[in-house]
Amino acid sequence: MKLDKKSRALRKFLRFFKKGFYDPKYLAWERDYKWNAHLAWEEHLNEKKFSGLMEQERYSDIAGMATRIESRTNLLFSFEKMALRDAVKEDIGAEVFANALYNYVYGHKSLPERFDRYVQAIGTLPRKQTRVLTWPLVTVFGFIANPKEHIFLKPVVTKNAAEAYGFDFEYRSRPNWDTYFSLLEFANKIRKDHKSLKPRDYIDLQSFIWILGSPEYE
Repeated sequence: MKLDKKSRALRKFLRFFKKGFYDPKYLAWERDYKWNAHLAWEEHLNEKKFSGLMEQERYSDIAGMATRIESRTNLLFSFEKMALRDAVKEDIGAEVFANALYNYVYGHKSLPERFDRYVQAIGTLPRKQTRVLTWPLVTVFGFIANPKEHIFLKPVVTKNAAEAYGFDFEYRSRPNWDTYFSLLEFANKIRKDHKSLKPRDYIDLQSFIWILGSPEYE
């Protein structure tokens, strides 16, 4: 019997990780380094510590800590990491970044409003060679800080995964809420379709998308 796309996606995932999201190999290859980055964020940039640094106007310290935590992952390409470091090297860039990030992660407005304001702020950061207003740079810190609410977007892999899954992903290259919301819908469809896997958060769902769409898992 011919399998539908979502069943083929599950079969591919389980071909690599027979015990699903709780497979030791899955934890070692995909989850642990992302979760460890989250734990480092919780230790150094939780809401209380972040707020305290903001009150002291230690914006460069915030930017430095955030970039150091991210640097322990392979979520961004090296040129993206360098573009961000360049953007927050000067005091004004660090201040814009720190304020925007705090309001995005810990603000009390709706997620669409927080996302749009964050995108606008990132778009104003100083640029040297490589632009910083990209999907990976816009989504990586929310994902690390709170993977219960935020997901990470790698455009090519996500588009490949959506096509393979049969999901109509509304992608536009410039970061925008409609595309981000479409990604959240895609992830939550995977959560619903494969609830027997018991995904814990968007780390697991982003990893499923990565495994489905990345050439590393052909």
